[in-house]
Amino acid sequence: MKETIINVNGMVCEGCENRVQNAIKAIKGVKKVIANHKNGTVTVTAKENVLEEQMKEKIKDIGFEVL
Repeated sequence: MKETIINVNGMVCEGCENRVQNAIKAIKGVKKVIANHKNGTVTVTAKENVLEEQMKEKIKDIGFEVL
């Protein structure tokens, strides 16, 4: 397992956190996702074969900016 921290712009509430978490959880191999709108981060625990780029694309696809 590896932990990845992604900086995200545009999350303003718990609803935004939930949207991001659900999008990333849909990736096969992702075990845990914690989004925090207050500090603008998403922390992902996933298997080694899950690419950070996949996670970033999911975040962009739902309308948030990856920093």
